[in-house]
Amino acid sequence: MPEQNARIEQADILFTDEQGQLMEIAQSFSANKSPIASVRQQMTADGSIERDLWAEIAALGWLGVAIPEEYGGSGLGLGEVVSIVEPMGRNLFSSPLIATTLAAQVILAVGDDDQKSQWLPQLAGGSIAALALSEAHGDWDLSNLTCTATVDGDSLRLGGGKTFVTDAGLADLFVLSVAMDGAPALLLVEASDLPDGALRREVVIDETRRSYGLNLDGLSVPRANLLTGGDASACLKSLHLATCLLYAAEMCGGTAGVINVTLEYLTTRRQFDHFIGAYQALKHPMVDALTGLDAARSHLYHAATIFEFGTDRSGQGGHGSRDEVAVRMAKAQAADAFAFASDRAIQFHGAFGFTYECDAQLFRRRALWCEQQHGDSQHHRKHLAGLLL
Repeated sequence: MPEQNARIEQADILFTDEQGQLMEIAQSFSANKSPIASVRQQMTADGSIERDLWAEIAALGWLGVAIPEEYGGSGLGLGEVVSIVEPMGRNLFSSPLIATTLAAQVILAVGDDDQKSQWLPQLAGGSIAALALSEAHGDWDLSNLTCTATVDGDSLRLGGGKTFVTDAGLADLFVLSVAMDGAPALLLVEASDLPDGALRREVVIDETRRSYGLNLDGLSVPRANLLTGGDASACLKSLHLATCLLYAAEMCGGTAGVINVTLEYLTTRRQFDHFIGAYQALKHPMVDALTGLDAARSHLYHAATIFEFGTDRSGQGGHGSRDEVAVRMAKAQAADAFAFASDRAIQFHGAFGFTYECDAQLFRRRALWCEQQHGDSQHHRKHLAGLLL
């Protein structure tokens, strides 16, 4: 590990053999399991993924990639998870993998020994976790909390509500952020503890997602569910950045996917006895989309190289840490690249591009969803101004 850490400190972008192998397997798996026809079928299903398909993902070991070996994982890091998420995004593969992976990181960072021993092996083995972090006010600052937890003997009484809790209908475990005694706190809630009617399905732009509102009013959980093994505020900041990193990976994958969809159309559609891809008005924007993707992937794998969950980001002299700057840049660049490529895809398909039957709109919907999760490009650039200057 000291040798690896030294390599990371010296490298701007480090792509390991493990990442390459994981990416190759993930691309083959995602292309096979998530062709466009299957994506459209899944849009009308009850859940974002079938249980047997989720079991296949667990069997591949992807859920334990960033979990230490002592808890049943592989002992790698989020950089390796990035290499899995990117090809999944390329094929519009929807699953609770991001939330489950990040829930494990939260438990690793601020859980006690009993919580780690209980939940990490289960998450590595196929249990599904959901993150309940967003609230109705829409602030991307995760420390701005209106949901509350009040101590009542050996229990905690919860109040308030969460929004955009993806895959809550499938989840076995929820990681919740609440305000407790005037400070942020994190706790675990099992799905079996939720009363009937606590979850409400939300309508969102990306129909491949399953998003829910979570009503916490009247819910009581054991006080032992609190995650007290570390600083909850620092963990929330790490969680925010880690989520941005994985969404950047998904958006880079989506950009590559929509470029492929567009190129296929440009090289098969003929007009005035020429393939329309031969016209400069379409050719040049496709080059712009490709260069945007290359830039986004460079930022992504730079951030994946240096980011570590739980690192102190207090900064010096008002400046942010190197990995925070890298992650925010990656999220902003990936959002812009995906937005441009998916927008041009719709335009280049002509009138058909504005119909529900055109596959390009599926990527545009995914781009809109991913950009709005944990901060759009303007939000991150606003923070970067303060971090760099």
